[in-house]
Amino acid sequence: MRADKAKVINEIWDDARIDSFLNKEPMGDEPAEFSQLLFAYRSMRAGDFELFLQRFKDAGGDINATNMAGQRLRDIVASHQKSADFLALLDD
Repeated sequence: MRADKAKVINEIWDDARIDSFLNKEPMGDEPAEFSQLLFAYRSMRAGDFELFLQRFKDAGGDINATNMAGQRLRDIVASHQKSADFLALLDD
């Protein structure tokens, strides 16, 4: 691991921080909803991601939003090892 990329553990994810992901700007040309989902998945632990997903859906977000290649987040997550907790959340 690079010296400037120290591992962070026990990071605090309060409501405001989780909610801030609902307003993330899209990455590149990706659709906004997909980009928000992907960024949250890459950044959060499963428990925090669960809270994010509920708020995302409550705000009218579509967890089946697709990227430019037509992939859903679930499609991408399914290819990752140790993703069972996240897959279960996306399948609810």
